[in-house]
Amino acid sequence: MAALVRGLRTGRALMGLGSAVVVRSSPRPQYRALTRSFHRAAILRFTDDGKIHQKTPLPSDREHQQTQDSGSSQSFSSTEQTFANDAQHEEPQPNTSYQDQSGEQAEDYETEEQLQTRILTTALEFVPEHGWTVEAIAAGAETLGLSAASAGMFNNGAGDLVLHFISQCNAELVDILAEQNNQVQLGQAEKKETAEFLRDAVETRLRMLIPYIDTWPQAMSVLLLPHNIPDSLKHLSTMVDDIWYYAGDRSTDLNWYTRRAALTGIYNTTELVMLQDTSPDFEQTWTFLSNRIQDVVNVANTAKQVKSTGEAVVQGFMGAAVTLKNLTGLNQRR
Repeated sequence: MAALVRGLRTGRALMGLGSAVVVRSSPRPQYRALTRSFHRAAILRFTDDGKIHQKTPLPSDREHQQTQDSGSSQSFSSTEQTFANDAQHEEPQPNTSYQDQSGEQAEDYETEEQLQTRILTTALEFVPEHGWTVEAIAAGAETLGLSAASAGMFNNGAGDLVLHFISQCNAELVDILAEQNNQVQLGQAEKKETAEFLRDAVETRLRMLIPYIDTWPQAMSVLLLPHNIPDSLKHLSTMVDDIWYYAGDRSTDLNWYTRRAALTGIYNTTELVMLQDTSPDFEQTWTFLSNRIQDVVNVANTAKQVKSTGEAVVQGFMGAAVTLKNLTGLNQRR
């Protein structure tokens, strides 16, 4: 009995001890709050550390990035320099567009006058085939990649083509005379006598007609049309004035008019002789020119000779009309 009682007491004691252990294993409220705070702080610290690592690369990474950037810059500069060098060696391309897509004019914009000059210059290649006609102008426009209708921009038609050719020849003659004068000034050539200079200048100018000699009567007939005569006389007087200028004539008196009128008449008559000359290299024409050129040098200051030289100019135009009529009849009979 006594042993049973002691066993029961021992069992109760053990039960109480277990209860105490269970109670103590459950944390108290203040410990639970402290634990949550500790975990929250740890989580925030871990998150901040991750952000810091993401924003701040290691020194080796920064150096590597700078090296890559430097290499990229050098590579870009090298490529840019290569493109610049290639652009310098590229041949310039002709300008085929006169306006860009925005409608603004480019720096190398070609004016209408420049375009007309290019068409007329190209049209001269077709004069032997089509004559001094609008058809030659249309063929020149097509050669430049333009429509044949571009010939419509020339209101004077064939007259514009002939006058362009005369202007072009006169400009070429001035360049030749200016170069000869420059050589004399530099002591590289001897100055010619006036008669020789005038003869050579007129011959040089007339030789420019040789590639078109078969069709030149037609060109002269175009120039004799009433609306073309003023421009024709203007080009003729400008050419004669340039020849006398480079010949050394600086007169301001009546000689200025007489000399120019005389040379104008000689040029006209020599041109008519040239149209009918069948000798080799137009030898008869140059002989005729040499015989007449001395008359210009010997012109005196008299009203009679001023009248005679003026009449020579008129006779030159009248003779041109008669010669053209005769040549036309001859060609028709052939």
